[in-house]
This record gives sequence, C-alpha cells and structure tokens, in this order.
Amino acid sequence: MNIIVAVNRDWGIGFNGSQTIVIPEDRRYFLKMTGGGTVIVGRKTFEDIGSPLPNRKNIILTRDAGLNPAGVIVAHSVNEVLALVAGDEPGKVFVIGGGSVYELFLPICSYAYVTKIEAAPLSDVFFPNLDESPEWTLENQSEAQESTGVRYTYNVYKRR
Repeated sequence: MNIIVAVNRDWGIGFNGSQTIVIPEDRRYFLKMTGGGTVIVGRKTFEDIGSPLPNRKNIILTRDAGLNPAGVIVAHSVNEVLALVAGDEPGKVFVIGGGSVYELFLPICSYAYVTKIEAAPLSDVFFPNLDESPEWTLENQSEAQESTGVRYTYNVYKRR
C-alpha cells in the first residue's frame, strides 16, 4: 500500500478543506500513478474532488453510515478498507487523503510518493515530515521542475 501526496515547504497539504497549490503536471503524475489502481480517500477529500476518480476503484473511508455515493465503495474502518484491497496489487493501492486518512494509513504503507512544492501558503492540515522520521528513507528525488512559477520535485520515500 502507498501514499501519494503533494506537500508545501512546511509539509502543509490543505487549507479550508482544499489543496493549497495545484500544479497541472502534478495532477498528470497523480493520474499516471493511480490510474488502473485503487484509491482510498476520506469523505471530506472525496467531497472536495466532487466525484469518483475514473479508471480506479474508489474507496471512501467515513464514519457516516448513511453515505452511499454512486461509483464508490464505502468503508467505515481501516480493517474494512484492508479487507477490500486484500486482492489488489499492493503497488497500485494509494491513500490519497485527507489528513486524518493519511494519519491512519501511514503506519501500514510501504511507499510514500511525495511531491514537494517550494512554496508555503497558509495551511491548516499538515502531513508528517518524512525527512525527520526514522521510519522513512528518501529513495529517489527528481530534478527540480517548475510550473507557473512554482518549483517542485517528485520524491519517493520507503519505509525502513
């Protein structure tokens, strides 16, 4: 199981329920990485996205027993999600947010695909700083790239 996330310089990932900076090239990277696989998302992030992501098995983790949007599978616990992805290719299962869902699944993920954005807009949700975690090691980092005046890199972390 993997995590995919875009973080700001201060590891911020969102403000007022939405991503703070959107880089078109990062969206294409996200589509390439998660396409044909399974995505695990919290209710708030799903509502921010607005609909199931095409060409993926979409699983929403929520406490809301009445939630049942079309085109998704609803789960109410980490164990239920794990049962739902048990037969999926582990390299194609991605936790895509938000903050509380990342927190629940980070301890059981093997890889974290982190787009680091060289900007620090106001954030009210943060991802753990993997550079400071003894449990994670940076396995690969792309060359710095730029889009609409914003520099970023693609980084792959592996659980030690």
